[in-house]
Amino acid sequence: MVSNQKLQNALNEMKEITKRDMALFNMKGKLMAHTTDVDRAMEQIVGEFASSMAETQSYREFQFFKVVVEGEVEYIYMLWGNDEAAFVIGQMAVCQIRNLVISMEEQFDRNNFIQNVLLGNMLTVDIYTRARKMHIEPAARVVYVIDTGKKDNEVAVEMVKNLSDLKSGDFVTCLDEHSVILIKDIRHIPLDKREEELKSIADSLVDNLHMEAMIKVRVGYGNVVEQIPEIAASYQEAKLALEVGRVFYAEYDTISYGKLGIGRLIYQLPMSLCNMFIKEVFGDEVPEILEDEEAMSTINRFFENNLNISETARQLYVHRNTLVYRLERIEKAIGLDIRTFEDAMTFRIAVMVLAHMKNQGQD
Repeated sequence: MVSNQKLQNALNEMKEITKRDMALFNMKGKLMAHTTDVDRAMEQIVGEFASSMAETQSYREFQFFKVVVEGEVEYIYMLWGNDEAAFVIGQMAVCQIRNLVISMEEQFDRNNFIQNVLLGNMLTVDIYTRARKMHIEPAARVVYVIDTGKKDNEVAVEMVKNLSDLKSGDFVTCLDEHSVILIKDIRHIPLDKREEELKSIADSLVDNLHMEAMIKVRVGYGNVVEQIPEIAASYQEAKLALEVGRVFYAEYDTISYGKLGIGRLIYQLPMSLCNMFIKEVFGDEVPEILEDEEAMSTINRFFENNLNISETARQLYVHRNTLVYRLERIEKAIGLDIRTFEDAMTFRIAVMVLAHMKNQGQD
């Protein structure tokens, strides 16, 4: 279905070229678009013409044409003017409107098709059959899920279309109100540069949507797939990347399913094992220091510097001995000496497990 706005835009462009007013009605005689005021009495005239066998008709100073798409009359086109030039203009306008309708229907069909592929609603054999009819070729593709955090993401959809350098094998669609899905054809990207380029695409989406539309987004993307039915798997991976990233890697705006690391494993742990592990590490009470922002900031910076005390102290602008004192105080509070690799790993995993438990509604 072509929107009234697109029909109006088409008529406005044609008037600009032909310098003639025109209008478009549906089969019931309802006015859909126009370049000047139209007498309501025309609706009855249009209705009578629509039910007739004629393809064109003259009435006073007007010409009427039927817009036929795939054997069905979709619209009635009315042009001001009853001369020979008007007839030629009308025929060309009908052709233009017909092509617009066909193009929009093809776009709708492709969008509907790709949505069903993403949701896994089609049999594999049906996917290949419909893909061939729509000239959608198998190719290396990856699915990006862009979390807009908004209920109305129409602006984001248009922005993604404009910013993504879309090729014929790309798709942009929505399955819900708060995310946009980009399916990117990456067959042209060399294998040795794919990982870097996929990250670059995700970063570009985050930066441009924020700068151009003032929309803060997070982007998750799945693994590269080669066949059209596998797109559904990449979509599920992208969604999981966003969810796991929200729990464990909230500081990152982009997250790849292939880079989830230990977060992917922890996210799948049952609560019974999580509770057992936390009790084993901390005992019956979770240390209060885990809620201390200064202490956790120190710990995270220490981990980022691979347990290097001197470098961490330099970045925190404190004396080395001051940092050692802080770490000793943390050791007393949590019962782990995070200056050692084993205890540091145990603590890091424990913090992630606690985040998983909190996400699941358990303290």
